Amino acid sequence: MSREQEAEAFVLGLMDDTEASRAEAALATDPEWARAVGQARDRFLPLDMTAVPAPVPADLWERIAPELQMAKPKAANLPSAPRLRRLLPASIAAAIALAVGIGIGSQTLRPEPVVIAVLMDDSGAARAVVEDYGSESARVRFVSDVAVPDGQQMQVWTLPSPERGPVSLGLLKEDRAEHLSPPELPTPADGQLYEITLEPLGGSPTGRPTGPILAKGFAARQNDI
Repeated sequence: MSREQEAEAFVLGLMDDTEASRAEAALATDPEWARAVGQARDRFLPLDMTAVPAPVPADLWERIAPELQMAKPKAANLPSAPRLRRLLPASIAAAIALAVGIGIGSQTLRPEPVVIAVLMDDSGAARAVVEDYGSESARVRFVSDVAVPDGQQMQVWTLPSPERGPVSLGLLKEDRAEHLSPPELPTPADGQLYEITLEPLGGSPTGRPTGPILAKGFAARQNDI
């Protein structure tokens, strides 16, 4: 497990008490660890703010474990529902969904995205999550409803470099999960800009964003690829 994955497990409350205590103590002595935890908290914050508080069912782990293709930990090491509820009162639904859907800390056969960008509107509300896998493959998922006027549609963009300018990753028919097939681009980079704009049907007539920006955000690299 990478340091980033350990930080995510700590933030999500998935460590046992011994591991969590050790991780908590390390925040004061290990600047790199503190930075990793801070970055993990920042990544989950937009989703945390959009989630509706919900009670944690007693069979939570039994429902998650098959999705993660993991063996159930021993009872002594299993984070209890009250502990999870205490650590993640508002974000449990969004964070667990993200962990299952994206594969945080999991050992699955599905490819992992090179970068993930949480796109927010001008008010700071999270609207969508872009997972860019590189190799001409990307995916966008919406975390809140987006109204699209008649005669227009959404278009996803990224900025691989200032010299190249914005590049379209694809058009969206509505605010639902969509797989995109962008053109060949350099490997997505940490801090790369992604945004969604409103464009005429068929997409921007200029090959560059022309409509209002619905949401934008900067990518966070997921692994040392």
